[in-house]
Amino acid sequence: MNYIEEYQKWCEDKEFDEETKKELLEIKDNKEEIEDRFYKELEFGTAGLRGIIGAGTNRMNKYTVGKATQGLANYILEQGTESKGVAISYDSRNMSKEFSMQTALILCANGIKAYLFKNLRAVPELSFTIRNLGCTAGVMITASHNPPKYNGYKVYWEDGAQIVSPRDKDIISKVRNIESFNDIKQITEKEATEKGLLKIIDTEMDDKYIEVLKNSVLNPDVMKEQGKKLKVVYTPLHGTGNTIVTRLLTELGLENVYVVPEQSKPDGNFPTVDYPNPEDPKAFKMALELAKKVDADVVLATDPDADRLGIFAKDAKTGEYMNYTGNMSALLIAEYRISQMKEKGILPQNGMFITTVVSSNLAKAISKYYNLECIEVLTGFKNIGKVMRDAEEKKDKTYVFGYEESYGCLIGDYARDKDGIAAVMALCEAACYYMSKGKTLWDAMIDIYEKYGYYKEEQISIVREGPQGAQEIKDMMTKMRNTEIDKIGNHKVLTFKDIDKDIVKNMQTGEITKTGLPQSNVLYYELEDDNWCCIRPSGTEPKIKLYMGIKAKTEKEANEKLEELKNAMLKLVE
Repeated sequence: MNYIEEYQKWCEDKEFDEETKKELLEIKDNKEEIEDRFYKELEFGTAGLRGIIGAGTNRMNKYTVGKATQGLANYILEQGTESKGVAISYDSRNMSKEFSMQTALILCANGIKAYLFKNLRAVPELSFTIRNLGCTAGVMITASHNPPKYNGYKVYWEDGAQIVSPRDKDIISKVRNIESFNDIKQITEKEATEKGLLKIIDTEMDDKYIEVLKNSVLNPDVMKEQGKKLKVVYTPLHGTGNTIVTRLLTELGLENVYVVPEQSKPDGNFPTVDYPNPEDPKAFKMALELAKKVDADVVLATDPDADRLGIFAKDAKTGEYMNYTGNMSALLIAEYRISQMKEKGILPQNGMFITTVVSSNLAKAISKYYNLECIEVLTGFKNIGKVMRDAEEKKDKTYVFGYEESYGCLIGDYARDKDGIAAVMALCEAACYYMSKGKTLWDAMIDIYEKYGYYKEEQISIVREGPQGAQEIKDMMTKMRNTEIDKIGNHKVLTFKDIDKDIVKNMQTGEITKTGLPQSNVLYYELEDDNWCCIRPSGTEPKIKLYMGIKAKTEKEANEKLEELKNAMLKLVE
């Protein structure tokens, strides 16, 4: 069935409601819009199902959510684990609450117990809840840091991590096998409750989750002492973060926590920001204004589902607030926590530091210094979760820290997804510790560079929307894959990795070996002098992403080298 036939079916078939048909009939003369809505079905990418809210197969709506949930239910029933139940949470986005209840009721209609949060809660708390309740799976309704028109559907498995291959492919095949939306089972909320299948979670999990986080603090006394002085500005960017953050920091002894009032309440329209993404410095506008008023030491922001953290820290020497990349903030936390664990004699001998192929090489330097095994995985925190699960089952390695450059890290093994709330806590703890030594967080960052070298990274996204854009992205990848590149800018290519083809080519000898990584559409170039670059299409957005990193002896040299490498990469791709 082509996209026009699919569109006509949605406009005419009895299985679609009148509201959906009305929305679609309004675009009957807009062929481009019809094509974009129906040229494909949403699929699970690096972070699950994600799309623009609206009618159509390539949109987030009650039909696509229903189909995804029925497919998940069929898979769970096939596994025979329905009695363990599924935990469900949602963030502040438009339709999140409705999609979460719909998900719960479809599961219940299939005889699967659903544990549904009464109110919105963050991704990390859902991951923790799945493990705590012993659920077979979990669902989070969120589009993370995407613009307001998006929503999404993340699926987790019993370990608390997002589903990985082959489970993700098995579930999506179940979804595709559903030929009619009439195959989606239904039950009322009242009936599901009476049958004991629908369980509402109120605040009981908050207490357990907060207790685990508090027990992760390495220097609680220092937090209480310096917490009287440290000034923190925090914004949840209209999302879930403040359901926990203020309470957590207050209980740990921080007395000067200022939440941006205009952004403190959940709002799926995100009225004060164009893009609720802590990776974007523009999202910090109000927080930085408040920081200057109260003379804050640290400025923190979490995204709508609170798995990512962005940070500005004050440089006492200049009075300026300095922006941290995701690599910088995570590696600052890593250096602080790992150094303190070593000092206290609690750093495990079989410890592992997990990072991703597109994250900073500084992770390898820190791992080497503290004698930790550095394990690289593909992009997506679910791949970090998989390594954690394997280690948990084999009992051969101990998790110490994991992170990815896209502003996400996890400080302990209580969950299996990145945790922006724990990252807020860890950065505040680090700030208190360095304050006790007469240093700021920015001083601590400079100390790390002086110790290991000036590692700098950048990520550039090239947006190409719609079916034509998807083809352009495909063509860019094909061009790069089929072009032998021995030099990028001023840097000689040492090895070329085509992870999709499981190839590592030594550019000096021509020797070809395997990557050892799962198949993924990623091209990686290892350059001389600990520099690198990488290219891959996004799994959740209409983008092709360029990543690059360099190492230098000074900040000035690092900035110059990074700018040169960035321009060289853009020239190659376009």
